[in-house]
Amino acid sequence: MEPLSGSRSGGVTPLQREAVSPQALPRFMNVHQVARYLSLNERKVYTLAGQGNIPATKITGKWIFPRELIDRWLLESSHGGLLTDRLAIAGSDDPLLHRVVTRLTHGIRGQALVSYSSTGARDGLNLLARRHADICALHWGPATESGYRHGALLTRYAQHTDWVLVRAFCRDQGLLLRPGAAAPDTGLKELLQTPLRWVMRQPGAGAQRLLREALARSGLASDAFRGKRVAESFCERDAASRLVSGDGDIAPGSRAAAREYALHYISVDQVAIDLALYRGVYFRKLFQRLLACLDDAETRRTAGRLGGYDFSRTGTIIWSP
Repeated sequence: MEPLSGSRSGGVTPLQREAVSPQALPRFMNVHQVARYLSLNERKVYTLAGQGNIPATKITGKWIFPRELIDRWLLESSHGGLLTDRLAIAGSDDPLLHRVVTRLTHGIRGQALVSYSSTGARDGLNLLARRHADICALHWGPATESGYRHGALLTRYAQHTDWVLVRAFCRDQGLLLRPGAAAPDTGLKELLQTPLRWVMRQPGAGAQRLLREALARSGLASDAFRGKRVAESFCERDAASRLVSGDGDIAPGSRAAAREYALHYISVDQVAIDLALYRGVYFRKLFQRLLACLDDAETRRTAGRLGGYDFSRTGTIIWSP
């Protein structure tokens, strides 16, 4: 790699970059070069890279920093993300949030990219920590306990000191049931005694966790589904479609998903869907437009048709370190 221009003691600072020709800077920098480029000590660069707070990759045990991504990272940090034209959402699945994102995307008409990938809460947080996602939608237990549960979940990640948690909405969470498989008012213990084929969510999904906790409250063992599981689904829309196609009889899911796919529904509890994101992302124009869409009349009408939603704290910052 080419060395940075300038003396070894001075190096190149961010303020001096415009005076340096592009040929004088390597496309991929090492720790020493990045430290000089950003006027930081090398130990701080190692810390930022190890925590996933600066764009970097490890090759044969050495950190490498793409200069173009470092420049974009600086711009986003300096401007609070106002110039960023993308918003990548991962985490818990929700039919209403999918509709809101789709409407926002069509309203932007190709000027920016908003994406939503249903990965489950834990995988979504892992993506957020690595900066592969800008936002993680999550629910982790009953809504009444979300105030401390969600914050406690975030503090397991070193990056949580730069995150905030914003309330999207609350929703009714329970079980999707194929019509004719069992009576909609059947209890959980009775459902487990019935020869039903269960389509389960992946480990780390909020829906799966809530179901396990419901089992515990009913005095049922955590392995009560042994021998009854027929498939694993990575989003509740996929689980619902499996029930409709006859590949299963029952699955964890929301009231909205049941309405969407004309399935029977058994309520378990209310959950809070919160959005974990970096502080800088909060000020992005795209995120503010997303919040506006969540809070507008069209979203409320759609939620009314799907059923089970509560917007009493939408847009509120629920937690911040």
